[in-house]
Amino acid sequence: MKRCLIVDDSRVVRKVARRIVEDLRFDADEAADGQQALDSCRRGMPDAVLLDWNMPVMNGIDFLRALRREPGGDRPVVVFCTTENDMSHIAEAMRSGANEYIMKPFDSEIIESKFSEVGLV
Repeated sequence: MKRCLIVDDSRVVRKVARRIVEDLRFDADEAADGQQALDSCRRGMPDAVLLDWNMPVMNGIDFLRALRREPGGDRPVVVFCTTENDMSHIAEAMRSGANEYIMKPFDSEIIESKFSEVGLV
């Protein structure tokens, strides 16, 4: 079964996202910040990462850059899921290695559509 790492400092957002990705037949892991997410990836790379931008300890963009430098860090499909919607943020995310970008609030249709576009479902 494919595995998705959900990275968001909001426990509520993580729980909602977990329910959605589990309905899409993914095993789900959670991290509350980028450092926890990086530690999780070092233990085992997920197939997908649903990633928030604004978090304490290590934000999403710093996590993404660190992930892409890790052995095997080029493999996970990374979908940013954030309130940051200006073009400069989107461009920075894509330059840093994001595969897709979705806006909060999200629902199951949006996540399923983006996961489908990048070949995860």
